[in-house]
Amino acid sequence: MNDNPLSELTPDFFLQTFILELMHASEQQGQKHCEQLIEHIAQTAGCFFEETYRENTQRNEQLDNESYTELILGIKNNIGGKFSLVSSNQDCITVTNSRCPFGEQVTNFPELCRMTSSVFGGIAARNFGYAKVDIKKSIARKDGKCDVCIYTNPQAAKGQRGMEYTDTTPVKEINDAKELQCRIETSMQRLWQKQNKKISEKHQPPAIIAKSPMMQKILQSIEVIAPTSATVLIQGQTGAGKELIARAIHAMSDRSHKPFIAINCGAIPESLIESTLFGHEKGAFTGAIEVHQGYFERAEGGTLFLDEVDSLSPAAQTRLLRVIQEGELERVGGKQTLAVDVRIISATNQNLEDLVKQDRFRNDLYYRINVVRLSIPPLAERPEDLPYLVQLIMQRLNKRYNKQVESVSREVMKKIRAYHWPGNVRELENILERSILFVTGKEMTELDLELPAKAKNRGEWKDEKEQALTKIEKSFLETALKENSGNIKRVSENMGITSRAVYAKLKKHKIELADFRVS
Repeated sequence: MNDNPLSELTPDFFLQTFILELMHASEQQGQKHCEQLIEHIAQTAGCFFEETYRENTQRNEQLDNESYTELILGIKNNIGGKFSLVSSNQDCITVTNSRCPFGEQVTNFPELCRMTSSVFGGIAARNFGYAKVDIKKSIARKDGKCDVCIYTNPQAAKGQRGMEYTDTTPVKEINDAKELQCRIETSMQRLWQKQNKKISEKHQPPAIIAKSPMMQKILQSIEVIAPTSATVLIQGQTGAGKELIARAIHAMSDRSHKPFIAINCGAIPESLIESTLFGHEKGAFTGAIEVHQGYFERAEGGTLFLDEVDSLSPAAQTRLLRVIQEGELERVGGKQTLAVDVRIISATNQNLEDLVKQDRFRNDLYYRINVVRLSIPPLAERPEDLPYLVQLIMQRLNKRYNKQVESVSREVMKKIRAYHWPGNVRELENILERSILFVTGKEMTELDLELPAKAKNRGEWKDEKEQALTKIEKSFLETALKENSGNIKRVSENMGITSRAVYAKLKKHKIELADFRVS
């Protein structure tokens, strides 16, 4: 028995564990609390680290590039990181890292990268007057390493991603992102409140979670393209939230006071798709007993969202192309040309370029609907969004099922982060709904989700391979000894190795030669 069961508990390990547990606790308090906590810790710690460095090096003047680099590398490397300098000049300092101070557990809290950003950025801003920190790659996001660029020249930083810092405060970019998200959600909720009362009571108002850099970029794109009349193509996996993005574009546009009509083209039988989209005249076909307005006419002045646009028939694609090009249509069976003013937003989970090459989708239609393309990242690529999505979904489920579940346990959140969510947000909603029904207290401690078998890493595979080869070798050796009555010379000839090598293998596998020799 180990004399000291806590021999592995070093000061660094204690502090790392403490921070990780603090992060988990802050998740339960909500998005705003978590961000404020990260920022406060980072800014306070950064000031302390800089002060300590100055005391130890007797530096009172502003830090130069060399001193700043020595400080930030020392901070990380002294607590278990493996940071090194890539390049340094008057405009930008770039460092790389191959080992995170928080170990593999950092993948459960990619938000901790913001702590690094604020420590690096805060110190740089105090000494250079300005900083923008761009974490281009991150171990927390499973990139295998961290690449961090600290821009100290506003001109060099122009157009670059990252968080900006001035001499005291962070986060111009964070505040901008919050304000943008607030504007978009306010517009969406204003439209929501105008809907049929029964719909509003049955469903929750829309909300977009965008803490990940990729989703924040989507929000920025929404603000730019919404006021225009450009057609938009939204690509993304099933359940990623393509319709939510389409609604946000409509809500932020000048058409927001007009209808938003959503239609799933894949759910309509091919024989009815043209009639459904473009309407039909009385007597156009058997059963057409009256004039029917299609979705285009019903969306007049507003926005028509065509989900699964790749499933449209060739005839429907031809008609759709004409509507986009000419702004007019004819109902099925009709002769009158009708002018329509509708913005088209299409969505697909397929690669339309491949379908065009296979002659399954018109190339001229593809270019018409693809004036602006937005690619929604799958949930697996948005780990920063996960805790906030869980919080939002839990709030909605509590209201729907009259529950009071305030949080999920650390084990449940770890399980959520470990899963790759092929069904994206829709699957996450389904799993949480299924699980919350059986929760009796205020914390969800069980999640109805089976994780796939963990893939072997390189080390594990190498160990298993060696074990299998050892087992085979031992079995072959024992068989050869038995067949040759323990005659080493014959065994060596049989195995194609020297007698000396046979004796070495006997020792390796702890085989007694006497057990095979005939008395």
